[in-house]
Amino acid sequence: MSESPKSSRRSLANIATIVAIATLLSKVAGLGRTVAIAAAFGVGPTAGAYNFAYVIPGFLLILLGGINGPFHSAIVSTLAKKKREEIAPIVETVTTLVVLALLALTVVLIVFADPLMHLVAPGLYITREAAQAKNISDAAFQTLQETKAIAVVQFQIMAPMAVLAGLIGIGFGTLNAADQYWLPSISPIFSSVTVLAGLGILALQLGPKITAPDYAMYGGAILAWSILAGAVLQWLVQLPVQWRSGLGGIRPRFDFNRPEVRDVIKVLGPATFSSGMMQINVWTDLFFASFIPNAAAAVSAMGYASLIVQTPLGILSNMILVPLLPVFSRLADPENWDELKARIRQGILITAVAMLPLSALLVALALPIVRLIYERVAFDSEASKITGAVLVAYSVGMFVYLSRDVLVRVFYALGDGDTPFRISIINIFLNALFDFFLVGPFGAPGLVLATVAVNISSTIMMLFVLNRRLDGLNLRSWIQPILGLTVASAVAGFSSWGVLLGLQSFISQQGFLAILLELCLSGLVGLTLFGSIAAQLKVPEFDLFAARLQSRLPSFLRR
Repeated sequence: MSESPKSSRRSLANIATIVAIATLLSKVAGLGRTVAIAAAFGVGPTAGAYNFAYVIPGFLLILLGGINGPFHSAIVSTLAKKKREEIAPIVETVTTLVVLALLALTVVLIVFADPLMHLVAPGLYITREAAQAKNISDAAFQTLQETKAIAVVQFQIMAPMAVLAGLIGIGFGTLNAADQYWLPSISPIFSSVTVLAGLGILALQLGPKITAPDYAMYGGAILAWSILAGAVLQWLVQLPVQWRSGLGGIRPRFDFNRPEVRDVIKVLGPATFSSGMMQINVWTDLFFASFIPNAAAAVSAMGYASLIVQTPLGILSNMILVPLLPVFSRLADPENWDELKARIRQGILITAVAMLPLSALLVALALPIVRLIYERVAFDSEASKITGAVLVAYSVGMFVYLSRDVLVRVFYALGDGDTPFRISIINIFLNALFDFFLVGPFGAPGLVLATVAVNISSTIMMLFVLNRRLDGLNLRSWIQPILGLTVASAVAGFSSWGVLLGLQSFISQQGFLAILLELCLSGLVGLTLFGSIAAQLKVPEFDLFAARLQSRLPSFLRR
């Protein structure tokens, strides 16, 4: 018996809730893992080496093993059409093919670890003569050499994640196709737990010596083994559920000519290429970061700051994008384009309401935010200053980052995936160009500003195409409310900064509780001012966002 529309919608809502809760828990666990890494290694060579060494294994884990990644998408699209009893042979055949291919790739990664690291981070391979010509100190040169040595070892340890990425992706897709969502969504937590356990063991072994330079290589190896163990556990927790559900396991099957296997491969190729575009930009940034004299500190700061920005972005993007996606799809026919254009404007302005004040507050309060989250043990005040500067650069681009995502969804709703893909190809070259010109004068913040510039160019190009395709978006009507919200956000940011300075001069002790109090009071003043000014602008999207935000608060906090 088929589901009624009402029950189907309820089912989709339940699925969305499960995924949202699991994702939030995973993000919290991921933050805890990053805080622990920062405490153990700060922005020294171990943390820097890990950021370089993780580029390829992490790329494969995100690309092949991530939810909504190509393996996940290919498996779901194929298995969702099959009866449960038909699934196991298909899954086991695909698993056999994938494991054979990725085992060969793993051997290549281990054997050619050094030249591959040279490709990822050529700046670490600078000669002493070249370093002297660039006025790089002997201490900085030694740090680069140490970072390179640790990175190669970490890369070899984490190379088997290539196989695990494929297995995790197949497991995600198989379980989702069988309407099981909780375990796949929450399984990244197991990876974070193993890292925390590994760092805990390291701390017990070394005690105060954990931050000593003599133990950098040992600590780096423990970190890499913990990451690998986390990937193993992430796969293993899925396997019993697959077996019990009759969805296949690790039994080898070599029936590679099955039509379903060809269907998976047909989806897998284009999806892998498309999903890899963003990771190419990440690699480009790290490529240029390796030429910064203090490369280890630069890439570590980029990783730490990115996590701070991505956490609220991920939460708010769900609030903004999830309700809009089905609306865009329903309005894709030409007779509904007037309403579609109104909804696009609404999506962009809601994004402005959410992102502009948040950006202003993060810029104004960047340093104490970093200190509150990370500053402990090996992560000292100097590391906070470096990471704070990068956080400012990331924060500037939050509005265009999410606006680009809104516009990409519009193209998908119109059945056009080619335009965003072509724009992403152009932006790979633009990103490299901006990195080249900005890394010299600005260092790591310059690389982040290059990404911001790329997101601005993406947004402009997409708006230009949509404006022509939809017979005009009336972009002039967007300018006044966006400018008004920008001014309100700037006032909020400057006010928060002023309150912060006043509190810092009044509160002499700058411990955890003092910093937390300063941030809460400064942020509250900024948000109150923004809300007061924005309410006077009579922007309907402000009221809509406020109502949506209020609906998610506990009942006793609602007005």
